[in-house]
Amino acid sequence: MAAKRSLRDATVRGRRVLVRVDFNVPQTPTGEVADDHRILEALPTLRHLESQGARTILLAHLGRPGGRKDMRYSLRPVVHRLSRYLGRPVPLAEDCVGISAVQHAARLENGGFLMLENLRFHPGEEANDPAFAQQLAQLGEFFVEEAFGSVHRAHASTVGVPSRLPAVAGFLVEREVQELSQLTDGVERPYVALLGGAKVADKLPILEGVVGRADTILLGGALAFPFLAARGAELGATAVAPGLEEPIARFLAKVAHRGTRLELPVDWIVERPGEREVGYCPAMKVPAGAIARDIGPNTRDLFHEALTGSRTVFWNGPLGKAEELRFSAGTREVLAGLGTLAGHHVLAGGDSARVAQELGVEGAFQFMSTGGGAALEFVAGMELPGLAVLPDA
Repeated sequence: MAAKRSLRDATVRGRRVLVRVDFNVPQTPTGEVADDHRILEALPTLRHLESQGARTILLAHLGRPGGRKDMRYSLRPVVHRLSRYLGRPVPLAEDCVGISAVQHAARLENGGFLMLENLRFHPGEEANDPAFAQQLAQLGEFFVEEAFGSVHRAHASTVGVPSRLPAVAGFLVEREVQELSQLTDGVERPYVALLGGAKVADKLPILEGVVGRADTILLGGALAFPFLAARGAELGATAVAPGLEEPIARFLAKVAHRGTRLELPVDWIVERPGEREVGYCPAMKVPAGAIARDIGPNTRDLFHEALTGSRTVFWNGPLGKAEELRFSAGTREVLAGLGTLAGHHVLAGGDSARVAQELGVEGAFQFMSTGGGAALEFVAGMELPGLAVLPDA
């Protein structure tokens, strides 16, 4: 992908600069920020704007409030954490549009910051409503895209606003494009895509774009269930995403046509209702009532063998229910083994990064992308609306 016009080349002193950030952070049961990695990633861009005398207005979403004001998803905990890092109080407008946002923006001084309340309190955000996008755009004079985790969505803040204002990529988005382009332009082979997690129906169309780009695709986690079901596997009480027979058949036909190697789990670690001890079974025959929760030891060996000799690896999504210790061994051991191998290794997504950090295997990766779905679509060669709207360098 072509490089995008950068904030490095922009004059921002005295200008109201709208910055789309990805502050959709995990929270504790009491509503506090549980993981501030995404806030930290945005700090270089924010400190640059501060030092250059910009009047910075932050746009962000948190959770899925469904287009209505739900204070459980207020950005106030995020503002508290951000204020601590910036060493100054950051005010929070009670809404992202309307009189409160306008008045707060008008009071901004050079080098100052303002956070607008959750964009998704309005249905116009996810609908990319032109009137809503115009209201947001009127608050600023310039736009910086810094939310790589959201650029695959054609929302008002990612597409509508930058189409109405001069726009550039922030430092994080600039680095994401540079790093992920190594997986699309002249990638060093053999190239292995190690894919897991859930959201199977959403990921399946994207996976088709990986076929032919990667030499080998390894599937784990819930992503593997419908593929095994299509091969006649008995999966016990394991939940399998329904209605995917046709897209899976199309995917498998493309794999065969392009000569891509596809590996699925050959065994599982399973959970039996009411039992603390885990069980073990072949991938094609999960006992009645049991639930597949993690790849088994033979699959770990199979995946490690497939990774050995690779020069490029892209990982997205855990290979089992890795947030629970009983079912984390598959993900942990495969990634720990990856850390012993030479090559360029890229991790994608906040959830994946959190798993890697919790399992102590983040050292296996040369780059950790902040975007899960966005990174997967990027490496699959899909156009990301939030990047396409930005001018090329």
